[in-house]
Formats: sequence, structure tokens, C-alpha cells
Amino acid sequence: MTGKPDPVADPPPAPTAPSSGPVERHRIGGTGWLRAAVLGADDGIVSTASLMLGVATANSSASQVVAAGIAGLVAGAMSMAAGEYVSVSTQRDAEQADLGRERQELKDDPAGELSELTAIYVARGVDPLLAREVAAQLMRHDALAAHARDELGITEQLRARPIQAAVSSAAAFAGGALLPVLAAILSPLAVRIVALGVVALVALVILGALGALAGGASWRRGAVRVLVGGTLAMVVTAGIGHLVGAVGL
Repeated sequence: MTGKPDPVADPPPAPTAPSSGPVERHRIGGTGWLRAAVLGADDGIVSTASLMLGVATANSSASQVVAAGIAGLVAGAMSMAAGEYVSVSTQRDAEQADLGRERQELKDDPAGELSELTAIYVARGVDPLLAREVAAQLMRHDALAAHARDELGITEQLRARPIQAAVSSAAAFAGGALLPVLAAILSPLAVRIVALGVVALVALVILGALGALAGGASWRRGAVRVLVGGTLAMVVTAGIGHLVGAVGL
């Protein structure tokens, strides 16, 4: 009996591997860690410099300004680490719960899960027969990984890693916060406040420009963005510190 071949039972021969050529490199793959690093360092610079300027304009001594900066560095780094750990741990718990549920569904109803995966590929524009063949092959290879990736959006590269996130965030914050602290320690007493502000703003410009360039965006736009935000934060904090010092609280 002749008829059209069944693409599931008689899949077409696999295409030959394409010849090696230049590998395309895209910037989007690195934006996750880049965003976290830039955010942590920016937060470290802005919050610590603003804190020190606020203390300085409140008629505090030089040692008090430096002590405030060091305390802000340590507290901020620990806060970033704790916050990231809790946040990413919650994400990891949700991932593990979803994977456990998916593992049980694959055990209880593999045919239904095959249909579900097929429907996902069809919704993305794949021919229904081809979608079913692709789903079947992927499930034979690693059913849980296929569903984790295409149904849940979980991949090994993007899995939640709480400890890594906590350490990275703390290190980025501390690295940024260290700059205004060192500026206050190393600069002459007469120009300490000015040096502190200038170092912080220059660091923000460089950080914003580097982050934008690494992401393929305009370095000017990235630099201006962080410069405006950082300047506003420092001016407001310094103004409040001055008012507090004038009132004598």
C-alpha cells in the first residue's frame, strides 16, 4: 500500500552539517552579568559618595566622614549580598518546584507532554508534523531538559545560583564604594569634599560609558544617564545633610 510517508515513522534524512564559517557573536548573551555588575558598582559609588557628602555637609569631622564611608561600604555590600541571596534563592526554589512538577507529569502522561511540546513548536510557526517529530526526538534525548527549556524557560546557563549572585553583587558594590572612600582618605583635607564628588562623578561616567560600549549602545548616552542620576542623588543628600547640620540635630 502506497501513500505519503509518515514523518514520525519515516523522518527525512538528516541534513549534512554546514561548512564551518565565521561564528556570529551577539552581545545579548552577556547583558545579564553586565547589568548586575554595572548596577552593583553604580549603587556602591552613588550611595557611598552620597552618604559621605551628607555627613560632610552636616559639619562632621574628617574622621567621621571616612568612618561613614567605610560603614556604608561594608553595610551596603552585606545588604546587596543578603538581598541577592534571598531573591535568587526564591527563584531557585520556584525553578526546582516547577522541574519537580514537570518530572512527575512526564512520568504520568508522556503522551500528553509530547502533545504539549508539539503545540509549543507549532505556536512558534513550525509545521505540525515537523513539530511533532522535533518534540519526539528531543524528548527521546532528554525529555525534562526539553520541557524545562521550551515550556518553562529554564536553561543550565540561566539557572538561579544564589551564592554566585550574592558574592558578585557584594563585590561589585564594594568595588564601586571603595572609590569615594579612597578619595576621602587620600585627598588633602582642604579639598576633601570636592575630591570626593569629582572622583565619584568621573567613576560614574567611566562606568556608564564602559557598560554602554560592552552592550553595543552609545557610550555618551550611558555616561550621561548615570552622571545625571548620580549627581542628583549626591546633591539631594548633601543638601539634606547641610540642613541637618544647620538645625543641629
